[in-house]
Amino acid sequence: MKTTSEIRQSFLEFFQSKGHTIVPSSSLVPENDPTLLFTNAGMNQFKDVFLGLDKRSYSRATSSQRCVRAGGKHNDLENVGYTARHHTFFEMLGNFSFGDYFKNDAIAFAWEYLTSPKWLGLPKEKLWVTVYETDDEAYDIWNKAVGVPAERIVRIGDNKGAPYASDNFWQMGDTGPCGPCTEIFYDHGDHIWGGPPGSPEEDGDRYIEIWNVVFMQFNRQADGTMEKLPKPSVDTGMGLERISAVLQHVNSNYEIDIFQSLIKEIASLLNVQDLNNKSLRVIADHIRSCAYLIADGVIPSNEGRGYVLRRIIRRAVRHGNILGAKSAFFYKLVPTLAKAMGQAGEIITQKQAHIEKALKAEEEQFARTLERGLTLLEDALAKVENNQLSGEVAFKLYDTYGFPLDLTADVCRERDITIDEAGFEKEMKAQRARAQASSNFGTDYNSVIKVDGSTIFKGYEVTETEATVVGLFSNGKAVERIDSGENAVIILDQTAFYGESGGQVGDSGLISSEICNFDVKDTQKYGQVFGHIGQLTSGSLSVGDKVLAQVDAVRRHAITLNHSATHLLHSALRQVLGEHVAQKGSLVSENTLRFDFSQPEAIAKSDLEEIERIINRKIRQNNTVTIQIMDLEAAKQKGAMALFGEKYGDQVRVVDMGEFSIELCGGTHVKQTGDIGLFKFISESAVAAGVRRVEAVTGENAIDLLHQQQQILNQSSELLKADSHTLVEKIQQLQEKSKKVEKELQQLKEKLASQAGGELAKQAKQIKGVNVLVQQLENVDAKALRTMVDDLKNQLGSAVITFATHSEGKVNLIVGVTSDLTTKINAGELVGLMAKEVGGKGGGRADMAMAGGNQPEHINNALTLATDWIQAKL
Repeated sequence: MKTTSEIRQSFLEFFQSKGHTIVPSSSLVPENDPTLLFTNAGMNQFKDVFLGLDKRSYSRATSSQRCVRAGGKHNDLENVGYTARHHTFFEMLGNFSFGDYFKNDAIAFAWEYLTSPKWLGLPKEKLWVTVYETDDEAYDIWNKAVGVPAERIVRIGDNKGAPYASDNFWQMGDTGPCGPCTEIFYDHGDHIWGGPPGSPEEDGDRYIEIWNVVFMQFNRQADGTMEKLPKPSVDTGMGLERISAVLQHVNSNYEIDIFQSLIKEIASLLNVQDLNNKSLRVIADHIRSCAYLIADGVIPSNEGRGYVLRRIIRRAVRHGNILGAKSAFFYKLVPTLAKAMGQAGEIITQKQAHIEKALKAEEEQFARTLERGLTLLEDALAKVENNQLSGEVAFKLYDTYGFPLDLTADVCRERDITIDEAGFEKEMKAQRARAQASSNFGTDYNSVIKVDGSTIFKGYEVTETEATVVGLFSNGKAVERIDSGENAVIILDQTAFYGESGGQVGDSGLISSEICNFDVKDTQKYGQVFGHIGQLTSGSLSVGDKVLAQVDAVRRHAITLNHSATHLLHSALRQVLGEHVAQKGSLVSENTLRFDFSQPEAIAKSDLEEIERIINRKIRQNNTVTIQIMDLEAAKQKGAMALFGEKYGDQVRVVDMGEFSIELCGGTHVKQTGDIGLFKFISESAVAAGVRRVEAVTGENAIDLLHQQQQILNQSSELLKADSHTLVEKIQQLQEKSKKVEKELQQLKEKLASQAGGELAKQAKQIKGVNVLVQQLENVDAKALRTMVDDLKNQLGSAVITFATHSEGKVNLIVGVTSDLTTKINAGELVGLMAKEVGGKGGGRADMAMAGGNQPEHINNALTLATDWIQAKL
């Protein structure tokens, strides 16, 4: 029996033998692709190649791609663990042709790999195929060339309600590359219920799709027109878990070797005897997605990718609780996972400590969340009507507090209370709609500027070049000529202008000829060409014209200093804070550098000082910055780190700063670290949960910052009549004096309030033997109100006291009730009713409660309501 790791390796070796380049799995966080939450298919990393925006050194590729489908458009989360094949994490085996081979070879390769005794050796009679209804070419290849009988070839038409909307027609988006596909199914046998594809029983588990081969042969326009692609391509995908289940003679993916080892480990940890328990499957699936997401830099948080990760972790922990887990357990599965995944588990082993720490912290936080959620649920259940908890409340507990619906249902069941499940589902649908609306899956792939050929970049050596205009774009459309005053994008055959990438902003400058001047405001990359964006300020310019392209060298120099300093910063952060630091984004401009990175808590001031000290030490050492072009594998062996958001080919550019910092980078850099001059932090802050941001300046900007800070120090010293050595002491003295004055002032206010309370006591009215005082007060602050109410309660004995005051548009309300009346009059309930009248909210204890609002014009209404309500309750 082949193991899952062996199957993965054999697939890659088969296609390597057919001239394919083995490409490593890309990160689960898509690079430069805002249309995706997570990498969800093998073709994601090749999307720009299929779109014609990128070119590789190979025309055939194969990979085993890590994928996650647990958020956004592709979300299988709720089904995971309860079906045979749904996962949050899976591996997609794929082979790809970029304008090389097409249908004949793609089908022949698939059939050979599946059926040849040298490879998988599946029985041919067990395999069925589907083709798009009108794809006679694919049908004939299967039937006549491969020899699949007609009765095992199924034509699938437009079965999703629109032209080309079919299980057998694939498209990248609403526009862009698309085409028919052929799918291969495996028949598990008549002992399992289900029918072949296209039949009424196709949803059964007997016939399982194992491979999808997409023939990209059209480019779909926004108006629905299908244009033939000049270079048809192939994109295939086969689920590793599915084919492993076939080869290991089991019907469920959860019965394959990888899952069985995880399930046994979970059962051992939690002392569970029944290995078929669905909760074991959920946990086994979820540890894979969670560990790999964290390894790829995702941190649990309340938004975006981090929120999806948090939901998956919490779902796993909840199922652990169902199985009887009493303490954190999920993180303990990481070593077993790394071993089970074989070669694909190397990244887990490398980052094991960081993954375990993140998982354990989230488990412990969720335990506290469950405690809070139970308290909120108890409050909600105390107020239910008709023995039914509203769907809105159940959803709020689920969505805002991470409180699982099944746990809410368990608690409700104990009280004979039902849940409005229809209302809950309505809220869920609204959330899904919001998530889908906020995604960019409607991207028009044809709106991107596309130019055949490439621009030769000369900017590493020079800041000006002579060039030829090879393309002009105005309003997104190709034109032959532009005139003075027009905004446009110029494509040159060669340029010294750097196109924005890797966090470094695009260059600006001037493109000129004898008859024109073009002001370049920005430079962007469009696939293999550089677009110079700006305005023609004089003359005219046409395709084919000879020009001089001059970069703003002063601005470029400042950018370069900041970019090189960013590399030193990255290494210094890892040295001081730990190896868990991973870049989450950067911005390198002429003014500042900004660096986002994974870090669970704020950086201590002493650590920031140490990081700054290390960087400036490296600057003073004036190490030579060496740049080499080498194979990607050689760069990894050298220890080079990849920067977030960059894409790398087979040949990479390695920037080495005295071995303190070795990174893959396509940006511009100094020749010696001493060129940076000086590095100085500006700020450190949080960007999201688990992600911090630092900003800094270098060179002249850093010196300017020091001068500004010195000026502030001098001015402060003059104002406080101190020198730089005694300034801190002087400020401390003033703070102590200020606190003393504030304390005396508050005591005076409370004394005045107490005296005023004596006068107010005389104005109390008797209602059914109870002293009731309802009044609006002027010029009394919130702290003094409490003192006043406490004094009046002591003076009046049995009393209800209600005051309202306002200042600068804000209303303060307070209700005090003596202890003998709290069973009749609840201060928190009354102040809440009053707060609604003044546009606010509030609450508190039964004997004392406060609230606020922002509608002082309705204070009289609130006081009238209070009087009427008190009278009714008494």
